[in-house]
Amino acid sequence: MKKPTLSVALAALVFWSAGCRSNETGPATATPLQHVVETVMIHRGQVAGQLTLPARVAASPTELVHIYPLISGRVLSLRILPGQEVHKGEAIGTLQSSEAGEARSDYEKAKIEADRADLQLNRAKELLAHDVMAQRDYDDLKALDAADHSELERAQQALHVLGFDENATSDIVPITAPISGVVLDVGTGPGELQRSLDNATAIATIANIDSIWVVGDLYPRDQSEVRVGQLAAITVNGYPGMTLHGAVDNISDAVDPGTLTLKVRVVLKNPQHRLKPDMYATMTLTGSRQNVIAVPATAVIQNGRETFVFIQTAPGKYERRNVVVANIGTETDEVAQGLDDGERVVIQGAELLREAEDQ
Repeated sequence: MKKPTLSVALAALVFWSAGCRSNETGPATATPLQHVVETVMIHRGQVAGQLTLPARVAASPTELVHIYPLISGRVLSLRILPGQEVHKGEAIGTLQSSEAGEARSDYEKAKIEADRADLQLNRAKELLAHDVMAQRDYDDLKALDAADHSELERAQQALHVLGFDENATSDIVPITAPISGVVLDVGTGPGELQRSLDNATAIATIANIDSIWVVGDLYPRDQSEVRVGQLAAITVNGYPGMTLHGAVDNISDAVDPGTLTLKVRVVLKNPQHRLKPDMYATMTLTGSRQNVIAVPATAVIQNGRETFVFIQTAPGKYERRNVVVANIGTETDEVAQGLDDGERVVIQGAELLREAEDQ
C-alpha cells in the first residue's frame, strides 16, 4: 500500500516542479521527468536458454536392497543404525527360528537316504558281477541312488542359503548385508517377530550411494527443451555455494500420476557421500542459445496479465511497450519480443511513469 502512495507523491512532485518551471523566464533545457528517470541503450544478443526444475536426490534402485528374513523367526540382535556403513557379507544381526530345525531335519533325512542308496548300489554291483541280478534291476537302483543324492544336495543348499553349516546344530540364523553401502533405514528391533512370506516391513534398507541420482520434475509443456546429454547444473539444499555438473542421463516415457511431471535423471559421482537420498535439489538445464535482448530487471513491470517497459522516444518523452519475457533472472530479464536493438529503455523511474500515465 505504501508503494503506490510514494509513486503518486513523486508524480505530484514532478508535475508541481514542472508548473513552477513553466513560470520561469527563459527556455527550458530539460523536462522535469529527465531528472528522475534513467535510461539505458539495449542491444540484441545470443543468450543460452535455461530451464530450472525442482529435484530430489535418490539412490539408484539397482543399488538399493530391502533386507527381508529368509525364514520366519524372532530377531535376537541387530547391530546397525541408520547412516552406518556396512560391507557385503557382514553380519548385522541374528534371528532365531524353528524353521531352521526343520531345514536341518530335512538335511539329515536326505543324508540317511543317500547313504542307504549307496549301500544298496554297492551290493547290487556285486550281485551283477556274479550274474545274480539283472541289468535292468541294477539300473533302477542306480537311478534311485542318483535321486537320493540330488535330494541331499538340495537340502544342503537350503542350509547354505539360510547361512547354516551342515555340521552345525544351532537354530540361530545370521542376518548379513547383501551389498556394501549405507544403512538408510532400520525397520525392526530385537524381540520382534519376522515372517518371511507376508512381512510388510524390511529388517533394514541398504544402498550403495557411491553414485547417486538427481531426479527432476519436468512438466510436459517443457519437454521439447530437454534432451538426453544436455548439460545440467545441480545445487543442493544444505550446501550453499556448491554447484555440481552433470548431464541428463534419461527422460521418463510416462507421466508421474502424482505430480503430472516427467522425470529427468542426472547421475552424479558421490565419493564422499555428501549427497544423501531424499535431499531437495535444484536442476538447471542449459538449452540452445536464443536471440534475445537483456534488460535490467527494474525496467520490466508486470501489471496483471500485461508485461511492459517504457521506451524513450525523444528527450523527455516516453512510450509504454508490451513485451514477452523469455527468462526472468535476479538482475536481468531476457526479452524475446517487443523491443528493438538500439532503443533506450527506462531502468529507473518506470513506476513513476506508470502512475503519471494512469492520471
